[in-house]
Amino acid sequence: MFENLIKLSAYNPSYFYGRRFAAHLAFAVLALTAFTSISPVMAEVSLQGKLEQGALIRGQVPTGTQVKLNGEVIKVTPEGHFAFGFDRDGELSQQLTLVYPDGLTEVKPLTIAKREYNIQSVKGISNKIMKPDPIAQERAAKDTAQVKAARASFSEQTAFLQEFIWPLTGRISGVYGSQRIYNDVPGNPHFGVDVAAKTGTVVVAPADGVISLSVPDMFYSGGTMIIDHGYGVSSSFLHLSQLYVKAGETVKQGQAVAEVGATGRANGPHLDWRLNWYQMRLDPTTIVPPMATVLAKEKAQKTAK
Repeated sequence: MFENLIKLSAYNPSYFYGRRFAAHLAFAVLALTAFTSISPVMAEVSLQGKLEQGALIRGQVPTGTQVKLNGEVIKVTPEGHFAFGFDRDGELSQQLTLVYPDGLTEVKPLTIAKREYNIQSVKGISNKIMKPDPIAQERAAKDTAQVKAARASFSEQTAFLQEFIWPLTGRISGVYGSQRIYNDVPGNPHFGVDVAAKTGTVVVAPADGVISLSVPDMFYSGGTMIIDHGYGVSSSFLHLSQLYVKAGETVKQGQAVAEVGATGRANGPHLDWRLNWYQMRLDPTTIVPPMATVLAKEKAQKTAK
């Protein structure tokens, strides 16, 4: 279009004063303005994390941008940071909608990678174990209500943006997403990562946060703690033997918060670390370095001393 305007001006100078030129010029200016205002904005959108089932994704958009995941509004920090997750068995096609401050709407289709989980079938389980007594069921229901209330809480902390660390290092004895089928009845999937350790081993906060739940003895999970990292992201610790902090206390990354145990329904001492985005249970290993890498680094540091 700009070449045509130049050619027309060369052969017919009076064209600059015609109505056709005015219309062409207005359209050209509009197109150029739109291009320069839209492109830089889109270029600033970023997502951190692997697009796969069970993953936590952290992102950033220009200040004032509205974000929706599959039509549901996601809360965004004043600086444009946000987080969301993909369920263990989440849909493989999802959609992120961004409404920029200038009113422009961008729809970003998300293709989610499917994960394979370890599924085991166990036969011969007694009816007593399959169907706990009513008193135990009532107690477990009350525990579940407390946990859900803690995970549902929202705070404006931005600790979820930190580079998370392992709350405990050691041998991984259980993985996220695994599931057992008891007497042909599917049990609940395992929603955490288990790290085997001796009872009394210290557990630290993987990131800054505020304690939203601290209960020494729940029916299934025993000593249970939840740390709120902000904007729906939280960490759960299960089967603890000792809890150092109470609900409402602020903790810093690396701070000792509890001790490993085998409380509740546990086969042996270990830490069951779970990552949550509100009520959605995610895989903690999606936000920390591989355990093998961390252990190798620890070994190298000890050798250097």
